[in-house]
Amino acid sequence: MSLPTRRGVVAGSLALAACTRASADAPTGPLPPLKSLASFPLGVCATTEQFDELGWTELVRTHFDRVTPEWEMKAEAFARPEGGYDFGRADRLADAASTRGLKTFGHTLVWYSQVPRPFQALDGDRRAFAAAYRAYVTTAARRYAGRVVGWDVVNEPVMDDGQGYRDCLWRKNLGMDYVRLAFEHAREADPEAVLFLNDYNLEQLPKKRADFLRLAESLLKAGAPLGGLGTQTHIPADLKPGRIAEAVRELGVLGLPVHVSELDISLTRGPGPLASRSSLEDGQKRLATEVVQAIQDLPPAQRWGLTVWGARDRDSWLRRTPENRGPRPDAPLLFDDEGRPKGVAHAVAAALKG
Repeated sequence: MSLPTRRGVVAGSLALAACTRASADAPTGPLPPLKSLASFPLGVCATTEQFDELGWTELVRTHFDRVTPEWEMKAEAFARPEGGYDFGRADRLADAASTRGLKTFGHTLVWYSQVPRPFQALDGDRRAFAAAYRAYVTTAARRYAGRVVGWDVVNEPVMDDGQGYRDCLWRKNLGMDYVRLAFEHAREADPEAVLFLNDYNLEQLPKKRADFLRLAESLLKAGAPLGGLGTQTHIPADLKPGRIAEAVRELGVLGLPVHVSELDISLTRGPGPLASRSSLEDGQKRLATEVVQAIQDLPPAQRWGLTVWGARDRDSWLRRTPENRGPRPDAPLLFDDEGRPKGVAHAVAAALKG
């Protein structure tokens, strides 16, 4: 979710064993390739530099079908401050994924949090702003047509309090048409990619989920080429049972593919002070199982997939926050810092088998 930081290179001997050696908290025995067990695609977020790490690459190739760029395909990565575009890092990532047999899912064309400087200079000039908006979306989408299987076209458009939609420079200049226009421009540039609306906290905030679904319905009624719904699913390990299943079930009502698009299950964000680490790790396994089962409960055509927001714990965006500089940092992912499968990875495998 944020600009990736430099990571150290994992030792080769540890990396090559990453897929078969379990962590102390996991069941004994090898972990089967997760993608071999799944009835839907499994994805992981990636940065360009990670493809230079043998251990990371082998881990990802073993267990996942596709990658989502963590930062490389966001507006601030594409747009130069002085104007024009820089696709170098995204090109290298997409090419690296393709040569390793991995598909790429684009993330994200339009996000309230990122408005490149050239657009800020056009604030208040609707005609010029709209022309620049179309040029940006079509340029980016056209460049990766045939190279990405889908796009998060608009990311996080809904306010958290269930009071409507976020204010941002896109909306200020184009109204809520900015959402519909983004989908239309993306489809103009790429006739094949599946186009998603994506947001977070949909499992924790029912009012926000209702607004999200209301926006999706309005797009469909307006004839926008909305192709799927993404729920990020950044969740705490003590989330109440049933919340994820309820959210995925409601998202599925529109008949569109559903993507659990950025899964991580935090041991440090949200849980109360009395929660023990072991109980949170149990919660992590329970919630991962619930995610898999919720996707499996959808009709096959609606199971777009499950993407985890990082392969190893040390790859997580959560590790870059100040609270994770202590002796027991967050461990929100399926594999530990060295790439060894944790109990939560085995829980996912068991759920996929079931």
